[in-house]
Order: sequence, then C-alpha cells, then structure tokens
Amino acid sequence: MKRPSKARRQFLKTSAAVSAGYWVAGGVSPKESRSAIEEVRFACVGVGGKGQSDSDDAARAGKIVAICDIDDSTIAKRKEDDKFKDAKVFHDFRKLFDEVGNSIDAVTVSTPDHLHGFVAAMAMKNKKACFCQKPLTKTIWEARRLAEIAKETGVATQMGNQGSEKTGLREAAAKIKAGVIGNVKEVHVWTNRPVWPQGIPRPKGEPVPANIHWDEYIGPEKMRDYSPAYHPFKWRGFWAFGTGALGDMACHTLNMPFAGCNLVNPTAVKARTSGHNSETFPANSLIEFDFGATDKRPPLKVFWYDGGRKVDPALLEGQKMRDSGSLVIGDKGKIFSPDDYGAEYYLLGGATDKEVDVEKSPGHFREWVQAIKGGKPAWSNFADYAGKLTEVILLGNLAVWAAGEAKEGVQEVESPLLEWDQAALKVKGTDQFDWMIKPNMREGYENIF
Repeated sequence: MKRPSKARRQFLKTSAAVSAGYWVAGGVSPKESRSAIEEVRFACVGVGGKGQSDSDDAARAGKIVAICDIDDSTIAKRKEDDKFKDAKVFHDFRKLFDEVGNSIDAVTVSTPDHLHGFVAAMAMKNKKACFCQKPLTKTIWEARRLAEIAKETGVATQMGNQGSEKTGLREAAAKIKAGVIGNVKEVHVWTNRPVWPQGIPRPKGEPVPANIHWDEYIGPEKMRDYSPAYHPFKWRGFWAFGTGALGDMACHTLNMPFAGCNLVNPTAVKARTSGHNSETFPANSLIEFDFGATDKRPPLKVFWYDGGRKVDPALLEGQKMRDSGSLVIGDKGKIFSPDDYGAEYYLLGGATDKEVDVEKSPGHFREWVQAIKGGKPAWSNFADYAGKLTEVILLGNLAVWAAGEAKEGVQEVESPLLEWDQAALKVKGTDQFDWMIKPNMREGYENIF
C-alpha cells in the first residue's frame, strides 16, 4: 500500500476544548491552529444497523478507506455500494489500526456497547478523530477514561446522540440557564424502551454461523456460546453487551435537561424495578438521581422511567402524554419536550419566555467533520460533554443492578440508596459494584486504555 504523504499523516489537533456551554450560550469561535484536511479518510467499525447510517454519513463527508464488522453478510451488503467497494475489510478493529492506521484520519464506532470504549480509545491513542455511538461506553470508568484521552490527544470527537444539533433542544437548554422557569427542582424523563426482550434467561448456545466472527464479537468480555438472541439487534438487553433502556435512550432524552441544568455532579442514586436475573435488564424501572447544588442552581432530583412507567400526567398540565419525553420543573414554571430529541418544547406553569441566543448546528455529523477540519468542537465532544453525560446515565444502571431479582409474588424490588463519590468513581462504603464501574478486559484487550 502506498504510504501517504507526511502532510496527510500528520493528524491536526483542535486548538482548544470548548464545552457545550459555548453551543448553548453562543460565543466566539477559537482560532484555527491547523490547516484543513481536504478529504477526510474514514475507517468505519460496525457498518450494520446504526452503523449503516453512520458509515453513509462518513461516505458523504469523505473517503471510506476501511470497514470493520464481525458479520460477513453485513460487509457484503456494504460492498455492494460503490462508496465502499474499495474499502479494505477487517473483522478485528485492532488489526485495522495495525494495517491501515497511517491511511486514515477518523473513525466511526457503531458496535454493541461493550466494544465502544475499546475501539474509541484505540482510535484516539492512534491520533484519529473519533465518532462513537451512544452511550459512549458500557462502564463509568471507560467514559471517564475516554474523556481524559480526548483531552490528552486533542483529537476531534463526538458521541452519536443525535438531537444535540436540534435548535429546539439548544433553545430549551438556554432558557433553563436563563431562568425562564426559575430554580429547577425536579427533572422527569421517560422512554418507550425497551423494544427488545428483557427479563429472559441466558439463551441456549448454538453453532456459530459461518458468516459470524464470534471471538471478535465477544471482544473484551468473558467468552460465551453464540446465540441469535445476541446478534444482530437484541444484545441491548443483556448486561454483558448492552446498557438497557437507560443506556440506549437517555443520551437522547436526558440531553436537553442535562445541558440546561448542568447535571454533572450526582451524589446518590436508587432504583425500583421489576427485578432482573443477572443476565438481562429488568422489564421496567424507575431510577431516582440526586444532584448536589452548584453556583448556578440548588440541589435537584432527576427521575428516569422505562418499560411503560411514565411521569404523573397531572404534572403535564393538560399536555398530551407521549411515549417518550422530558419535563423540567422549576419554581417559576416548567419546560416540557414531548419526544426523545428535544426538538419541540413547551413552556408551562406560568413560565415567562425570554429570547435566547443559540448557534444553529450544521448537522450532527457535520459538526464533527468541521471539528476535524479545524472548526470548534462538536457539542457532544467526549472531553467536555459526552463523557460526563455517559457517566451520569450509567450510574443509574448500578442502582438497577443493586435492586436485584424479584422474589415470587413480588411485583417490584428496590435498591438501597447508593451514595456516589464522583471524583473517585466509587459507591461510598462498599466495593461490591467495582466490577461494574470498570470493564472486564479479556486477554488481548487489557492494554488498550
């Protein structure tokens, strides 16, 4: 393979890290300290499911040099598209970086959750820009570590929590910060997930189909037998591979309240659920987070509902209950968004509207591409936003696990209140959850971070 020129090999760093506060409140773009890359060369890890649209976005924005997937059938479908026909094929992302690392500028990561952090860490350590699907990682430690690596390397990053680019979401978050609803007391967020099986036992193992590279699918996790219950879609409900309803959708539906209320300092969490069997997430859950006071707001509570649980309709003041949504309650009014992405919002409860200045996005994926080429960091960049949002979300799954299994005749189980040490990434007073906070690392993956 022809070695690229020195100019193309040089990965160009962003000049400054700018938090999502820039996007919410407006600001002055940092000076560019790098020359623009004329054509971004992408590697796409995971090209089926959400990876199909992510790799399509990459193909529209530049050149696809390599694709990586554990399913030969998925790869074959991608190769039918002219934009992917010349891409080199891999099944193991580690080999991709070894063989074509010098030929790429950026990586998209669209795998099951348990691989997110490992692929993203390797990409950034190889000085590649990284776009990673939500949630950023499967464990809290990984999210913290990816944010650190992003800051250390200065590469352009973005989590795939589409909705961040919506003007409505940015306006609603800015209005919360501007005091339109006063001091926030409570946040309620609900979803129509799960839409996959949960509360089921481990499936019986079956022979691995010829098109599936099972060892590469398992990645850093402990080996188990193949089952079609895991691939291609239903892995989200399994503790080994996914992060349940909370991990799947909170990066979208909690996004607006997270930005508006600066929800970066959780102090405690507890959960009520239908119970789980240690294999899959429960059929439904209600998770309660406590957040400490900041210099901008008093302490508040956040409530997450899934599996059919929803906020009390009376709190919506006549607004139609939707399958998913968020409600932010202040002492002077409320903001209600009736979907997952925050694009639409309503002021309730006597809130007095104010005009706010927000910068319109060029598009979610385009934000990242522009950052690669020297523009401001994307709203949901790892270091300033996505890592912190993911930490909060995954904390809820500790409480879901702690609630445990429902006994016969019991409809609901409740976890103890888990007090959280944000700095140390630890549940205070116990080490029983440490294995959930930091990931398993099977041999061959232990040195990636």
